[in-house]
Amino acid sequence: MPDGAEDVTILVPGKLHSHAVSRIGERFRLMAVERSDPALLTDEMKRSVVGVAASGAISSAFMDALPKLQIVASFGVGYDAVDAAHAGRKGIVVTNTPDVLTEEVADTALGLLINTVRELPKAENYLREGRWRREGAYPLTCATLRGRSVGIFGMGRIGRAIARRVEAFGLPVSYHNRRKVEDAPYAYHQTLVGLAEAVDTLISVAPGGAATEKAVNAEVLRALGPNGVFINVGRGSTVDEAALAAALRDGTILAAGLDVFADEPNVPDSLLSLGNACLLPHVASASVHTRQAMADLVVDNLVAWFTRGAPLTPVAETAHLKEP
Repeated sequence: MPDGAEDVTILVPGKLHSHAVSRIGERFRLMAVERSDPALLTDEMKRSVVGVAASGAISSAFMDALPKLQIVASFGVGYDAVDAAHAGRKGIVVTNTPDVLTEEVADTALGLLINTVRELPKAENYLREGRWRREGAYPLTCATLRGRSVGIFGMGRIGRAIARRVEAFGLPVSYHNRRKVEDAPYAYHQTLVGLAEAVDTLISVAPGGAATEKAVNAEVLRALGPNGVFINVGRGSTVDEAALAAALRDGTILAAGLDVFADEPNVPDSLLSLGNACLLPHVASASVHTRQAMADLVVDNLVAWFTRGAPLTPVAETAHLKEP
């Protein structure tokens, strides 16, 4: 383990929160590269880089091109873009930024749900366009939160925070997870289809990856039903977007609110054209307060690793790794 900060070289590929970059530059020797492409790595980087701080994809090939790499500090709670399984096999620690964004994302999920059901963005546009004055009151919304039942896909930290908020609205909560959460006081459904059949409002906070690829598909949407509302603040990859657009278009479900998409920032025209889809540009954690806290945790993980050999928030695939 290097003794001094001047001996520890951290590489930042692509864009990273400026607060994180500033702190890394103050604490370590900082290098930067345009993107996480092994072809862009210089010989000096290959010789000296022991840590990577990134807000985006880090492939196995990129890790392999840095023979002295010890840690990848990822900005964000989701880390499906980082090959953590490969890192674990190579003895490289991967960290993420959980907890510090939990409440912000949960707040956004409920805001998006309300906007979707009560059409508040559309009502504001109606006012701004002068239509209230010209045409009278905005039409009554056909949907309401009253009488709804909510299912949560992914009962992790954020899922629990959303559940607490949903309960405060006086609505029942149930959930689907890979496995039952023993201390969660909500009805558990072993399948996502079973959950969708039992509720009329489905909120997805599931992580990305092969296990959840297009998990919210046509069958799930049919089970949700014509009064169904779908909200996604997890990962766009968990949704079959073509099936969702078709379900919204033909009335299979009532409405959807989406903060994430499969190919960001490219949102399909099939969704953009729909009046019953409330769409946000991946802003669930996007406040100055929360993004700075995430940036701090990225750097704090690096500091913890290079000072005491124990990161603060290692991901599951690398939690077993200790100081070399």
